[in-house]
Amino acid sequence: MPSPMLRRTFLRASGVALALPALDAMVPRGAWGAAAEAVAPRRSVYICTSLGLHAPYLFPRRTGRDYESTPYLELLKERRADFTLLSGLSHPDQTGANGHSSEMTWLTSARNPGLGGFRNSLSVDQMIAEKIGFETRYPSLIFSTSGQTSQSYTRSGVMIPADSQPSRIFARLFLDGTPSEIESQTEKLRQGRSILDAVSDEARRFERRVGTADRQKLGEYFSSVREMEQRLAKSQEWALKPKPKIDAAPPQDINNASDLIGRMQLLLDLIPLALETDSTRTVTVLVQGRNDVVPVPGVTIDHHNLSHHGQDPLKIGQLKLVETELFKSFGRLLAAMAVRREAGARLLDNTAIVFGSNLGNANAHDWHNLPVILAGGGFKHGQHVAYDAKHNTPFSNLFVTILQRMGLEIDRFGSSTSTLAEIV
Repeated sequence: MPSPMLRRTFLRASGVALALPALDAMVPRGAWGAAAEAVAPRRSVYICTSLGLHAPYLFPRRTGRDYESTPYLELLKERRADFTLLSGLSHPDQTGANGHSSEMTWLTSARNPGLGGFRNSLSVDQMIAEKIGFETRYPSLIFSTSGQTSQSYTRSGVMIPADSQPSRIFARLFLDGTPSEIESQTEKLRQGRSILDAVSDEARRFERRVGTADRQKLGEYFSSVREMEQRLAKSQEWALKPKPKIDAAPPQDINNASDLIGRMQLLLDLIPLALETDSTRTVTVLVQGRNDVVPVPGVTIDHHNLSHHGQDPLKIGQLKLVETELFKSFGRLLAAMAVRREAGARLLDNTAIVFGSNLGNANAHDWHNLPVILAGGGFKHGQHVAYDAKHNTPFSNLFVTILQRMGLEIDRFGSSTSTLAEIV
């Protein structure tokens, strides 16, 4: 029997120092199991369609595993065993500055978005970036089909700009810079560390002149400085490591801003590549609805107008055409994740994917009863889990469930009250 390929030897032989997907050849025969399972990292992906999803075409009447199919679920029938439909979820107190304000808080659950005194809170993807982001080249990847608007927020409530250009994202992930570009990047990182060193030294001198309460605040400051120093050190290491090489051509950007489906598909195509090379552990995608006509055959009315259909059969019919394509793109992502394998399992089994919207009924700007599909991640699937439609369960309970599955020691996030026991 040939001896298993050593991961370290493989990396040296290829001349590349980076985290590659776990291969069967790296583990002795019969060694798969609990030990091998631990090799594959846990990941999560969050995809939000900002103009809702038409609930009558999504939610079945029955719950449990024998739920009947619906027009949208029929498009995912080949993956039925790989996802769970969740209903009766929402973030509390999402009435905001306008009917679309809940877009800002889909990943945070901060209350009353956009009203006076509002300050957003940490998004779930950035919680992951804080805790384990240093283990990968990119702590998180943040995509949008249009512009830089995102749903990712720092702990201080600042939005992190999204990238909507697939060719540029591909280059960041897989194309090495020139020697001068690499040196410029590492020099900026060195300067950042020297500034932190100077500031922390000054703070320690100041610490001797303040009282107990201020010393506690300074202690918290020192902790944050140490965390930032560790991140900068890791960033310096990554800047000097070659990027992973993949057998895929760079995507060709779609310049037509109204081509929502095409632009979404290009972004979703990048997700399996980023995850299987362990370039990141968390990805967010904002599918940004617009006031223009999506180029889908049979559609003549702009997407935003369709979402506010007023029960007009013509508009609902065209809305179905657009959302059918959204579900097809989501289905293609699930299929791509299911065929890739690592550590004896599918990439999909190690990745929790949340697909849904910040609006439960876009026609009425209603943020209750959100459409939510959870796929992959090793959860109990093949079911429709319905929570109370009048007194919704916090959507953040799902986030806590995912965070715990990823190995984070967290029992609260945002407005959460517990985990979702039905899927664990």
